Amino acid sequence: MSNTLTCWILNSARNSIATLQGKGHLYLRCIHNNNKLKVFSRGLFKSPAVHYGPHNNGFFLQKAFRHTSTEEDFNLQLTPAQISEILRAGELSHKILRCESKFPNPVLKFESNQLAANAPVEDRRSMASCLQTKGMMFGVFDGHGGHACAQAVSERLFYYVAVSMMSHETLEMMEDAMACMKPLLPILHWYKHPGDSIYKEVTSMHFDHLRVYWQELLDLRMEMGLSIKEALAYSFQRLDSDISLEIQAPLEDEMLRNLSLQVAFSGATACMAHVDGIHLHVANTGDCRAILGVQEDNGAWSCLPLTRDHNAWNKSELLRLKKEHPESEERTVVMDDRLLGVLMPSRAFGDVQLKWSKELQQSILQKGFDTEALNIYRFTPPNYHTPPYLTAEPEITYHKLRRQDKFLVLASDGLWDLLGNEDVIRLVVEHLQEASRQKPELTGKPANLGLMQSLLLQRKAQGIHAPDQNAATRLIRHAIGCNEYGEMDQERLAAMLTLPEDLARMYRDDITVTVVYFNSDSIDMFRKGSE
Repeated sequence: MSNTLTCWILNSARNSIATLQGKGHLYLRCIHNNNKLKVFSRGLFKSPAVHYGPHNNGFFLQKAFRHTSTEEDFNLQLTPAQISEILRAGELSHKILRCESKFPNPVLKFESNQLAANAPVEDRRSMASCLQTKGMMFGVFDGHGGHACAQAVSERLFYYVAVSMMSHETLEMMEDAMACMKPLLPILHWYKHPGDSIYKEVTSMHFDHLRVYWQELLDLRMEMGLSIKEALAYSFQRLDSDISLEIQAPLEDEMLRNLSLQVAFSGATACMAHVDGIHLHVANTGDCRAILGVQEDNGAWSCLPLTRDHNAWNKSELLRLKKEHPESEERTVVMDDRLLGVLMPSRAFGDVQLKWSKELQQSILQKGFDTEALNIYRFTPPNYHTPPYLTAEPEITYHKLRRQDKFLVLASDGLWDLLGNEDVIRLVVEHLQEASRQKPELTGKPANLGLMQSLLLQRKAQGIHAPDQNAATRLIRHAIGCNEYGEMDQERLAAMLTLPEDLARMYRDDITVTVVYFNSDSIDMFRKGSE
């Protein structure tokens, strides 16, 4: 698609942001549809078919899966069972059932977990199946300056991607259903952890802007929708544009105003994967990471990186930043290995204080916000001359899955700060090997219960934890519990889990991991079917 079309899709967001006049009133939305100005009622956009998961009447009640303690019990030694209970609190796993189609799903199952260092946790994760298009999506989102932006992106990004790939006919069905106040076609099927929560009233505004986006896609009259690569690129940038513009629109609802400000002024990096048959696309903005575990024909394992960290240690990223700004700023764009000396990742959602002009920031913050109560970080770097300095544009990698591609690991930088790529692959492989050894052999002989009980008592006496059933848990356990020699240190692990809240972030970051396992037989079938 042309650059003109790209610019149009992104710039049209500005004309599409609603001017809310309060609950029960009408508001205007400018749509480029046969030069007609459409007026919609706010109540039309609520759709029970759009599932955002469990919610509570609270402000982002995301549970932080971490153990907190006081100085009095800081030195308390946790038992192996207590350690495992803490580590496994955020576990989520799901085995994909065979669907009624020509080929089974290339994804066999996925396992995920999360451990907080911040309180509340600033990382988020998402897993979903596309219902109106093909494929599954997995994402990891690392927030900074608060959790609000990561929460918003984790809820909204997949919808933008799914809508972008819809055919013109499907989009017309969606729009007709909304216009006639009929049930909406379900867009995604989410896989949620019971602890995931959201302030339910926010979804209405977010869905309003998603509808505007699909109306603009309808105006493009593309019969088959965008390609997955285009969908990923446009969705990342369009959502970031909406986040920026939503706080610029006048909102009378104080809760919405405060939330929109927190989302825009906090930030989040994002790494997401879309799997459709043998087609794997990974889109990355920031310093989360995705790697592929590959088993060669001779049985040897290797790591295939699918992303590059967007930070000062990425030479091409450093060159990009310098090219986008005057030569006079060459020494100040990146200082102390941070963007403008402030931010570690060089790409992110939100963070409008590194994207807006000084004048726009001042005009927004002067609208009566209690920035201290909302924990808004107000600071303009000394060399802030030619914004924007930050972008949410993703770097997209395509990989055609092969039989030897066994699993995909997505994780926030909290994991990669402590484990290298090869270490992660080795630990997942060890997990698979242990799981295969634990499977009972169907020999027809009765089990030796006495021997089993003896082994369990021996394990308990030695203080050894029961093997983790979730690969993500194993990775987190080793990331925070291994010493400098790569050996598991139970005392270190217990200490890392009992650090007081004000100390925990000094020693580690939030860690979020999702491991996706591929079905080799299904991949073979897909490849033969495409020949």
